[in-house]
Amino acid sequence: MTQRTFLIAGNWKLNKGAADSCELAGLVAKAASGATKVEVVVSPPFTALAAVAQSLEEAHSGVQVAAQNLYPKDSGAFTGEISAPMIVASGAKWVILGHSERRQYFAESDAFIREKVTAAIQGGLRPIACVGETLEEREAGKTLDVVFRQLDAVSDLFKANPGYGVIAYEPVWAIGTGKVATPEQAQEVHAAIRARLVEKAGADVAEKTQILYGGSVKGSNANELLRSKDIDGALVGGASLLPDDFAQIIQAAQALSA
Repeated sequence: MTQRTFLIAGNWKLNKGAADSCELAGLVAKAASGATKVEVVVSPPFTALAAVAQSLEEAHSGVQVAAQNLYPKDSGAFTGEISAPMIVASGAKWVILGHSERRQYFAESDAFIREKVTAAIQGGLRPIACVGETLEEREAGKTLDVVFRQLDAVSDLFKANPGYGVIAYEPVWAIGTGKVATPEQAQEVHAAIRARLVEKAGADVAEKTQILYGGSVKGSNANELLRSKDIDGALVGGASLLPDDFAQIIQAAQALSA
């Protein structure tokens, strides 16, 4: 029987400065205070990372902090970029990498994302590596081809410390659109991802790796999604900016925890 804990991560994207982020983080911490069997992570913009991490620590909250990206060099002439050591110094312990928006808007390749995941692990950050297909790719029957290509670029990096890295399956057609993969569709891909991890990284890695679903997750659909065998949590976008909605997602995970 699996020992994986539910992980609920809120990706705030390009929203909220430091003051507003700290206020929202406080509300999330309050919502998560009774969810003793669920890991909760919030991901504010870079400018709010340190402030949010400090406020959550001072509140003795179990909520952890993630950066939304990193550059795979520790330092150097890379204007506008942020490194793993800088993120760690801010108090964050996680980082989201390979999000579909990074792939789409900033043309990030599988190879570049692999560099980032490598830098995160070496720097002491837990990576949430995102994979997922577009609507065109799904309709062409290429979902698993795309997901496996993206997964294979990073899966072997998880071998040294099983369970340290996290995978987030986010069908691009369901992000911010209001469309959600059915629990059956999501579970089918999650099960395929876990089977691929067995093949590429070993059974121990596959068993211990949390695989999150991302794509218009809300309080109203979280319970149904999280009931699926291979869905170990959620990477939440828009709903993570709504304290009551995000609280419902956390509570759904807590209620389903053994």
